Amino acid sequence: MIVCIESGIPGFEEMTHTDSFMGGIPENSTTLVYGPPKTGKSIFSYQFCYNGLINEEPCLYITTNKGLKMFIAETNDYNLSVDEYLMNGSLHIIDTVSDILEKKVEPTETVVNSEINNPTDLMVNIGSKINLVRNQNPRFRSVLNSATTLLAYNESMLIVRVIKAYLMRVKEAGGTPIITYTEDSADKIVETMLKSMVDNIIRMDGNELQIEAMKGFGKSENNYIITENGIKLE
Repeated sequence: MIVCIESGIPGFEEMTHTDSFMGGIPENSTTLVYGPPKTGKSIFSYQFCYNGLINEEPCLYITTNKGLKMFIAETNDYNLSVDEYLMNGSLHIIDTVSDILEKKVEPTETVVNSEINNPTDLMVNIGSKINLVRNQNPRFRSVLNSATTLLAYNESMLIVRVIKAYLMRVKEAGGTPIITYTEDSADKIVETMLKSMVDNIIRMDGNELQIEAMKGFGKSENNYIITENGIKLE
């Protein structure tokens, strides 16, 4: 039986449970969460991250579409407060956009700045942070939210290689990474390449969560709603 970790999404474990699959997201597998704009992809990543933190699994969160202040505000909006985990060192954040959208944040032991249009600097920070979280707990999670913004600021094929390297590094270190992506924001070739480099593919359209592929599981779908506590499968 494939070992899985909890997704943080109420109903997801039940949806994916079978006699041969324990339910959840396969540990040490890679996942793409994609779909149209404003369908809950970021919220999925918040819940995935938070569920790891409350279960003493550290998380490396790379934010490319929201600055640190907005990230903290939005997690608070869904009762997923991360302040405690930033303080105790179990949540590490690479912030690539605060200097563009808000005000550049002061680096701390858990928060570093990077540049959205400098993939080399981003990969250096990713490598450093992966070593930190892996040393805290060999079972850790990582989120890249989102690939869309990286693709908008950089040459597409370069970012495809960066994302592939990111997923490989996290997986080799023993972690479980997810990336989010807005459907049709890049050309179909890039979208196909993103899907080809992950183990699991989840599509969210605002009403239905579809598992298009999952390591050891297969395909499934279920309706969902977004509540004050985040995504919930019906």
